[in-house]
Amino acid sequence: MGPSLPEVPAPAADAAPDLAVQVAALRAAFRSGRTRPLDARREALRGLIRFLGDVGDAIVAAVREDLGRPAAETWASEVGLVRAEARHALAHLADWTAPRPVEVPLLARPGRAWSEPEPLGVVLILGPWNYPFLLVLAPLVSALAAGDAALVKPSELAPASAALLAERLGRYVDGEVVRVVQGGPDVARGLLEHRFDHVFFTGGTTTGRTVARAVAEHLTPVTLELGGKSPALVDASADLGVAARRIAWGRFMNAGQTCVAPDYVLVERRVEESFLEALKRAIGGLYGPDPRLSPDYGRIVSTRHLARLQGLLEGHTPWLGGRSDPAARYLEPTVVRDPDPASPLMQEEIFGPVLPVIPVDTLQDAVAFVAERPEPLTVYLFTAHRAAEEAVRRGTRSGAFVVNDVVLHLAAPDLPFGGIGPSGMGRSHGRAGFETFSTWRSHLRRSTRFDLPVRYPPYSERGTRWLKRLV
Repeated sequence: MGPSLPEVPAPAADAAPDLAVQVAALRAAFRSGRTRPLDARREALRGLIRFLGDVGDAIVAAVREDLGRPAAETWASEVGLVRAEARHALAHLADWTAPRPVEVPLLARPGRAWSEPEPLGVVLILGPWNYPFLLVLAPLVSALAAGDAALVKPSELAPASAALLAERLGRYVDGEVVRVVQGGPDVARGLLEHRFDHVFFTGGTTTGRTVARAVAEHLTPVTLELGGKSPALVDASADLGVAARRIAWGRFMNAGQTCVAPDYVLVERRVEESFLEALKRAIGGLYGPDPRLSPDYGRIVSTRHLARLQGLLEGHTPWLGGRSDPAARYLEPTVVRDPDPASPLMQEEIFGPVLPVIPVDTLQDAVAFVAERPEPLTVYLFTAHRAAEEAVRRGTRSGAFVVNDVVLHLAAPDLPFGGIGPSGMGRSHGRAGFETFSTWRSHLRRSTRFDLPVRYPPYSERGTRWLKRLV
């Protein structure tokens, strides 16, 4: 979910041995059986909901300190989404954990077969900085619902948020089964040296590859929520005013530091000018004539990240915006018109408030442009025609496909979320998240009152004919 840019010094080397203690304590807590009963899982989820209610104002303040994000965005994207996820899990936990009967073959009759979800064990959640509560606590909801113990490592690049999680979460959720460890990249690497039963990582593709290599040493399953360049396609039939406003909102919320934000726009050439003017009006309507003064416009997470964004803009003349202030970690909402597709701006995930707009002759050209590039987390399409929708759906591959809006698919708790190829692997949210943190155990129970002799040697021709009918 964006570039990994560690700046905070790693903890002292003597902190490393404590990681083994933390993992061992979680393993002991899980083996005690305390996480398995449904009542224990429900109590953990209720505790997480209480945490969000009691600490909501502190969450808003911490995210404001780390990212300069407005309170409304944090309430909606961090507190609200996690609370909805936890409530959804509570409401559906009995159904998710119910055994699933399967048909028994003739050879195993009389008998009964079923599969049943069981907790994986001890899981590791490595969180990012851009949504420091949502992208730690939402997977934690799934882990708690599944009956796992969890070690959580928030990002060191959001220090106020990480400190709040470490100081307060254990007052609401059993600290013996959920532990928060702070630290930098050395701590993350140290954790990955230990065996976990699942690792859930959210971050950049480069770091995701490192995580995948590390967990392979222990044959640990991994979920990677990464990023990529999610395109927004706008055809001539679209309501350009609505399309521009929704794309601007999705691109520039959290100062563009959102993994599913539209990363660039492909617009049919005949409506390009009208779309750009609508986009300019939309940005002004969201943040006023000077976004620096807007209380609703966030800041870049670090000066290093800002420098990277400025580097991506080198060689381009912004059509709109482009001004920056490193001291304030500020970059104005910026639109770049028709950049070179081979430029770094179009090759890397931007992860900031910069929106390239590229004209195409036809929607088919837009589909080809997307299909020739690595699969993104999401493809967005703005159109009034179902035929266009079907053509884009069939012609592209992505983790999600959204028509006439952006980002809001994240708000559906039971809609599986995840990437494909370089944008990630595995699924989270709702039932999909519960199953990510569960293992399906198969069961077969036989009666001893009837035992077919044809299954045992010595085999006769008659018995073999019967076996052919039974299997």
